[in-house]
Amino acid sequence: MTKFEELGLKEEVLKGIRDLGFTEAFAIQEAVIPVLLTGRDVVGQAHTGSGKTAAFALSMLQEIQPKKGIQGLIMAPTRELAMQISDEIKKFGKYTGIKVATVYGGQGMGLQLDALDRGVEIVVATPGRLIDHLKRGSIELRDITHIVLDEADTMLDMGFIDDIQFILDLAPEDRVMSLFSATMPTEILRLSEEYLNNPKQFLLDADDLSGEGIDQAYLVIKDRDKFKYLIDFIKPTKGQCIVFCSTKYRTRDVAKFLHQEKFDAVAIEGDMSQHRREQSMSKFRSGKADILVATDVASRGIDVPRVELVVNYDVPNQEMAYFHRIGRTARAGAKGKAITFVSYSSVGDWNIIKRQIKVPLKDLNQEMGIEISIPDPLKRQMPSRRYGGQSRGGYSRGGGRSGGYGRSDRSRNPRDDRGSRKRYNDKDNRNSYGGRSRW
Repeated sequence: MTKFEELGLKEEVLKGIRDLGFTEAFAIQEAVIPVLLTGRDVVGQAHTGSGKTAAFALSMLQEIQPKKGIQGLIMAPTRELAMQISDEIKKFGKYTGIKVATVYGGQGMGLQLDALDRGVEIVVATPGRLIDHLKRGSIELRDITHIVLDEADTMLDMGFIDDIQFILDLAPEDRVMSLFSATMPTEILRLSEEYLNNPKQFLLDADDLSGEGIDQAYLVIKDRDKFKYLIDFIKPTKGQCIVFCSTKYRTRDVAKFLHQEKFDAVAIEGDMSQHRREQSMSKFRSGKADILVATDVASRGIDVPRVELVVNYDVPNQEMAYFHRIGRTARAGAKGKAITFVSYSSVGDWNIIKRQIKVPLKDLNQEMGIEISIPDPLKRQMPSRRYGGQSRGGYSRGGGRSGGYGRSDRSRNPRDDRGSRKRYNDKDNRNSYGGRSRW
């Protein structure tokens, strides 16, 4: 791998990188940074966790001058991602004298105006709030030299495409621009053709959305059984855990019952105020909370290196959402684990996602000896074999050795017919987890 010193970065930037303990560049950084430093535009297809934030942030910090107005603009789809990007830029730019402001909806305009009044060189923004500032004149784009569109496909999905075009039409034509996206739908390709000048394309991860480096597994179970298995998989986890749910109501239910079982859990979902969302993320990032329960609104805005396990409590409705979710673990080359709970009604959606996964995938029904009893209309979507009989590979359904995936026959009582509320045993009772882990 190439060392950062070989990429032509100035000493002030390199000092910030060293403080963070980095010495060698990831593949996307090695490819993108030299191109951006020559002043050429870039289109990068890269999945989450690939190091693309540093790729465009370091290039920007190299070129931007302190105390000369707003020169860098980064647009991101969500508040969480915008704040994450700002935090990383501040760390990398610690010795450059460059200041960063983050503007997003849900936060008081006064706080953002105060930050802008103190003078900043880089603005990280969600499109809607950025337009609010542009209309009131608190942000001007006349001195912009660098523009980044991060997670462009998500901004497209969220309906920001018109806002982005409005903003780009106000920016100087003479600028260095980069666009990063996990997928390249037609609208994003058209956007790049219209606003980027002869961009260099890097499709580094076009064939690598499989979640390599993550131990992936799935379990087909009744929806009402999800709570008891969630507890069993979380208990042996030493690092932090993220549980992704499909709806805000499910998120609230899961977080509530994790609290009742004495787990340090926080939640993030769309109806929460920005202050509460920031509180939850702060507790999780600082390690004061072990578990984050979230909807997909947070799947692209979480960068916590200690996340050991991701649980898809519900199967996502899009293949890319799956990879963005599990990408919250195994950050920066580390290892991680991901388990997907597949309810009988979600078997069809899961089979579509499975076809995109190109690394070994553990079938926990087979390993744990759990029988699948799918109603007749759904059986056609499943393999013909049925699992039953003795537990395989050391997994048991009773009180014996369960390994990292096993569960005991402890009593749990459902609270409603949706299967989204259960009660569990005490967090500290780990007696059913004897033997070595299968992870």
